[in-house]
Amino acid sequence: MLKVKNLWFKHRSSQDWTLKDISFEATPGEVTVILGANGSGKSTLFKCISGIWKPQKGSIFFRNEEISSLKQEKRILFFSMVPQDHTPPFNYSVEDVVLTGRARYIDLFSTPGEKDLKKVSEVIEFLGLTYLRKLPYTMISGGERQLALIARALAQEAPIMLLDEPTSHLDFKNQVEVLKKVKLIAKKQGLTTLITLHDPNHALAFADKVVLLKSGEVFAEGSPREIITSENLEKIYQVKVNIYETNGKRFVYPVLNEGGER
Repeated sequence: MLKVKNLWFKHRSSQDWTLKDISFEATPGEVTVILGANGSGKSTLFKCISGIWKPQKGSIFFRNEEISSLKQEKRILFFSMVPQDHTPPFNYSVEDVVLTGRARYIDLFSTPGEKDLKKVSEVIEFLGLTYLRKLPYTMISGGERQLALIARALAQEAPIMLLDEPTSHLDFKNQVEVLKKVKLIAKKQGLTTLITLHDPNHALAFADKVVLLKSGEVFAEGSPREIITSENLEKIYQVKVNIYETNGKRFVYPVLNEGGER
């Protein structure tokens, strides 16, 4: 289990804390969604967890080991990161992009070994990207790029996967496809999976746990049905919403008029 305890962070040029006493837990095999408005601290939290930025206070534990104090070269053994978007400096094939996930296993002046190539083939096949493997990464769709980046993260074989707003540039179909794959990966691979999202409906559909951030603090955490309520969302996003339920599924809709109707 990943445990974030009493995390505080602020930029050197700022007088105000960006993150304030953040504490929560994430369980292997589940998708934990970090939900909040723009500027609530979601991406900053990920950078602190992964070690890109160093928090001024607090600790991060995984498998009962404090990893927040580890040097970066050891810390990267625990984390793989899927960014919002990525454009490589060269026109790599999809296969080559995935292979970069094996970098930490390959010596500086060595070439990928049989084990590296086998792992790349496994994750490409697992994510259904075989038909893309020789195509230029820059020439495929946004949804396919995100799946290629997820494949790269899986090739890294880290126990914790962080996905920072992976659906932000995708159309509706690709948003759903990417999140379905993330859910499947978390369950089948037993990964501790954290993902930042904007859309509460996506969190309702795909999250096992939700952490709501407001102004750099944990506003609420728990199961999606417990946490994603009209009252909580109105306080987080400063907009009135209704939540409807049909066939056991819940949906969030904005209130568009004074009568409270969508």
